[in-house]
Amino acid sequence: MVMSVMLVVEATYNCVVSLGVKVIGWRPEWRFKWEPLAGADEEKGTGEYPMVMVQIPMYNELEVYKLSIGTACELNWPKDRIIVQVLDDSTDPFIKNLVELECESWASKGVNIKYAIRSSRKGFKAGALKKGMECDYAKQCEYIAIFDADFQPEPDFLLRTVPFLMHNPDIALVQARWAFVNDTTSLLTRVQKMFFDYHFKVEQEAGSATFAFFSFNGTAGVWRTTAINEAGGWKDRTTVEDMDLAVRATLHGWKFVYVGDIRVKSELPSTYGAYCRQQFRWSCGGANLFRKMAMDVLIAKFYMLYSFFLVRRVVAPMVACILYNIIVPVSVMIPELFLPIWGVAYIPMALLIITAIRNPRNLHIMPFWILFENVMTLHRMRAALTGLLELSGFNQWIVTKKAGNNFEDNVVPLLHKTKKRLRDRVNFLEIGFSVFLILCASYNLIFHGTTSYYFNLYLQGIAFLLLGFNFTGTCACCQ
Repeated sequence: MVMSVMLVVEATYNCVVSLGVKVIGWRPEWRFKWEPLAGADEEKGTGEYPMVMVQIPMYNELEVYKLSIGTACELNWPKDRIIVQVLDDSTDPFIKNLVELECESWASKGVNIKYAIRSSRKGFKAGALKKGMECDYAKQCEYIAIFDADFQPEPDFLLRTVPFLMHNPDIALVQARWAFVNDTTSLLTRVQKMFFDYHFKVEQEAGSATFAFFSFNGTAGVWRTTAINEAGGWKDRTTVEDMDLAVRATLHGWKFVYVGDIRVKSELPSTYGAYCRQQFRWSCGGANLFRKMAMDVLIAKFYMLYSFFLVRRVVAPMVACILYNIIVPVSVMIPELFLPIWGVAYIPMALLIITAIRNPRNLHIMPFWILFENVMTLHRMRAALTGLLELSGFNQWIVTKKAGNNFEDNVVPLLHKTKKRLRDRVNFLEIGFSVFLILCASYNLIFHGTTSYYFNLYLQGIAFLLLGFNFTGTCACCQ
């Protein structure tokens, strides 16, 4: 109950700030200076434009490598003031060859593009970014833009973000918002969009408008090179190297700015398994970083320790899973277990209203979102405990599989599908929980006593069962 109160207070605070920002029409330009780059000839290039390097880390990205490289090479910036660096950690020789040929193709068009590879994947993405920063040509760049392999920035991305860094020497990072090319593909992607909309509209907006601090999203952002170096560079001690760098930079006094008007297209995980692995990596890495940096943060910034780490990375995943998936179902069989109405009804309703306020266009998806997030709390709690206790797999990095959205491109051959084992097609943990919840609901229906949770428990059980068979709201039940 105490953890629930902590969670609702944190969410309410962020929502109030976010709504205030929207009501008064607050923009980052009110707080930080921004002026367009004027008087420069983009074809010839002038000294007014700083040197920028665009990093694109990738790993066996067969479906999307052309999209990311192409959009980066088409950014509006003087050709003599930009370097596109493709950090290819691919282990498939066929894919690696395709990526290298694509880089050579753009180089023949006059683009200053560098193709970089490593002998091993040590450090995963953080290791690749760190290696890229060590190149001689990288040391002459004032700013570093980072895009994951499925991200497609608009041509004016640098023209809209870099001026914040140029005119405000205390800013280390400019973060843009994510947009999605496949958010209407299935019920799964629609629910994910609600999750990310809340993250950007509420959490990132509130952090930027108040403390000028939030977590770097790992992509669709521009860093000041000196800030990266001063914070100690990229570290691979967790699977959230982006959050790690952001925290260390903030402890060194740097500020961040989030610009929600700038959106970068990307791709949502299209399967339940891919989304679970992504969320596990993020939740586990955040909790593990909390373990590693708690004392450093406590000494420097109480807000960061309590709000950013404790409530969001530890309390949120644990209270949702333990209370609603374990304690409430068990309580129907133990009459002596009393749960106050404000804990099981008012607080969840408050969190629902807070989420709905900032997602009015998705009200029709809200019931599905509630049930889906209820299932995901199981994975997030397991990930948080894995990160906190450094259990097996706490530092494991699994790249999120992309499907690509350029379906008209038939030049790139598709990989042959492999047969999946039963345990890869069926999620036994979710099915086990569905059985437990349905049994508790049935018990409550027959011997309901003073509580009547069976309707909610049946819905939760059905949600667990459907996701146990990888049903994601498309025409195919088992993918």
